[in-house]
Amino acid sequence: MSVLRPLDKLPGLNTATVLLVGTDDAVLQQLADSMLRKNCTSELRVHLAVSLPLPSSLSRPRIDLIVFVINLHSKYSLQNVEKSLCHVDASYFLGKVCFLATGAGRESHCSVHQDTVARLAHTYRSPLLLCDLEVEDFRATVAQRLVRMLQICAGHVPGVSAMSLLSLLRSSESPSLEDL
Repeated sequence: MSVLRPLDKLPGLNTATVLLVGTDDAVLQQLADSMLRKNCTSELRVHLAVSLPLPSSLSRPRIDLIVFVINLHSKYSLQNVEKSLCHVDASYFLGKVCFLATGAGRESHCSVHQDTVARLAHTYRSPLLLCDLEVEDFRATVAQRLVRMLQICAGHVPGVSAMSLLSLLRSSESPSLEDL
């Protein structure tokens, strides 16, 4: 059980692999099913994990994109993601990691504030998607966006790299005082 590195494995021919990390198995499975229903020019592989590190395995494929799913209704979900982040190599944060905060539609029931998750994503220089995965339309839209991001991260979109995707997804907000 070691640190997950993006270049430990060779890429598969015309395959793209995403790892969804989160504590809510049912929601992760629904998101995975929605992603697999999307049209994709590559063979799409979706792996689910409650937390990192992953067990060492020679048969594990190369992971092109890691999506950390945080349920805003559960502090345990946020703590689990924070503990898992130390098992990810720093080079993954060059466009191959995304944070997905679910439960954003019912803000009055949240035990984790959106600003906390936004700060976490900002700290790791990774995009943050806010949604409510329990609503089918939102889940389908997020699945489509993640499939597109995955294709880019796997190198299957000519002329676009994970680094350029990261710069496109960065918000155009003015820098904070701590960034200056």
